Amino acid sequence: MNYVRLGDSGLKVSRLCLGCMTYGDPAWRPWVLKEDEARPFIRDALDAGINFFDTADVYSGGESERIVGRAVKDFARREDVVITTKAFFPMSDKPNDRGLSRKHILASVDASLHRLGTDYIDLFVIHRFDPETPIAETAEALDAVVRAGKVRYLGASSMHAWQFMKLLAFQRHNGLARFVSMQSQYNLITREDEEEMIPLCREEGIGLTPWSPLGRGVLAGARITGTLRADTDEQVRQWYDGRGEVSETVATVETVAAARGVAPARIALAWVLARPGITSPIVGLSKSHHLSDSLGALSLDLSGDEMAALEAPLRNLQHPPRW
Repeated sequence: MNYVRLGDSGLKVSRLCLGCMTYGDPAWRPWVLKEDEARPFIRDALDAGINFFDTADVYSGGESERIVGRAVKDFARREDVVITTKAFFPMSDKPNDRGLSRKHILASVDASLHRLGTDYIDLFVIHRFDPETPIAETAEALDAVVRAGKVRYLGASSMHAWQFMKLLAFQRHNGLARFVSMQSQYNLITREDEEEMIPLCREEGIGLTPWSPLGRGVLAGARITGTLRADTDEQVRQWYDGRGEVSETVATVETVAAARGVAPARIALAWVLARPGITSPIVGLSKSHHLSDSLGALSLDLSGDEMAALEAPLRNLQHPPRW
């Protein structure tokens, strides 16, 4: 396993990050694995050298955080692991139990610490941009949790580049703790971040940790229907169904994979890893072959011709879809 700096920070993370949305309570999403099923995947990831784990308070209503916290305690030393968690989405029907207000950020950090069973969060990520809360309030609250020692680093997720730049500029101007990472959806069939967000992050020294690098399994060979995840994940149909360039891209991935004699997942993930500015894609592990496919992508170098062929279907669109 290789380890790289997360943006311009001094924090070293593995080139793959284990996404833990898959672990929690199936009552939240039918495809989620219970704790006894999840723990072997977390242990195997640690054994493979993955030190970077991503969860969020909203995943299974906090159960994902509990599973991650207990697994880290049992399988690793806390100081050897980088734990990311997030806040923004509603945790109840209460009006202040959501968003990025000072009240909710402070409460969310304390609640996540309790569920994770730790006294600090390595990377605390705002899950979305909150248009209802002043930027100053959000940025100052985030600075406060860093100065209190409850959070080591700050990250952001899935917003417009201009929104992220406003936050960064306010932090810089006021000498506040700054974001060191950005996670948003980026893969062969979702590439709008190439227009503004990725250039911004490279210029500002922000580490990119893209989620869904396999397009929720579509690029790994899973069809839009036919699996429990695909059949019950509304976002798969919302984002990918009916798009001709998706089918064309998937077919190209399969062609390149067949020529290489490897699984399509390795090709799709290797493409993301090869893109400029990418630090650590967030991968999910829920089947026995997922870890070997992900690790195999780390050493797979795609040729220029292969990269061009993989990118062609979306590049040929005049107006790529927005996230």
